[in-house]
Amino acid sequence: MTAPALPSLARVYGTRARVELKEFFRQRESVVFTLAFPVILLLALGAVLDYDLGAGVDFPQYFMAGVITAGIVGASLQNLAIHIAGERSDGTLKSLAGTPMPASAYFAGKVVQVLAVAVATIALLLGVGVLVYGIDLPSGADWLTFAWVSVLGAAACTLLGIAVSTLCRNGRSASATVTPIALVLEFVSGVFLPFDQVPGWLQDVAAVLPVKWVAQGLRSVFLPDALAAQEPAGSWELGRVALVLGAWCVLGLVLCVLTFRWQDRDTR
Repeated sequence: MTAPALPSLARVYGTRARVELKEFFRQRESVVFTLAFPVILLLALGAVLDYDLGAGVDFPQYFMAGVITAGIVGASLQNLAIHIAGERSDGTLKSLAGTPMPASAYFAGKVVQVLAVAVATIALLLGVGVLVYGIDLPSGADWLTFAWVSVLGAAACTLLGIAVSTLCRNGRSASATVTPIALVLEFVSGVFLPFDQVPGWLQDVAAVLPVKWVAQGLRSVFLPDALAAQEPAGSWELGRVALVLGAWCVLGLVLCVLTFRWQDRDTR
């Protein structure tokens, strides 16, 4: 009797991606927090803070780059690390490891989930920014810059999130472990305030981390070129943005391969 043909790798990837999307969007609390938190930040800080940024730029316009960066970090590093730690604790990863499904399909599904959530978050933020604060949207080639910075940033933070998930001892401690890491990365990277107001030594720390470069790349599409002078190098450094985020994608992949676990550390 002829054995049934195995599904193609593309079909396995597609099926796993659909499973990941369904599982995420069925968790109402996670969906609301991931999508609503950046919007709340935009509405709250945009209404309260009033920096004199020059070049006719108000704080909501300046903050769009930062809050979109926070949305990308929330959808990738933070949300992904917490969910993977939970799946490791409840035995989901162990069960998947025992199936014929290639391990790469699991990670491909997570990448699709992150990209979908990040796109939804960015669209929501842009809509709220335009309707509430009259944000000026990017134009022309700036949309292309917006796209590649967002995709590279999401990829780097996704890989970093997978690696960070291994720091969680179990699913119960995941949020307490991952959330402070994400918040510290965002604060030192100038996500919540103008980067030139971050202490110099913290700017040096942020310069080796991916989040700072995501925010800087996004500032280049929402702010006039006159404000590039406020950046540490006096320009947007888009070439370096691409180089650093690409390097973090490679480093993140290496960390994932070396550190990823299918079971909790305390599992015998």
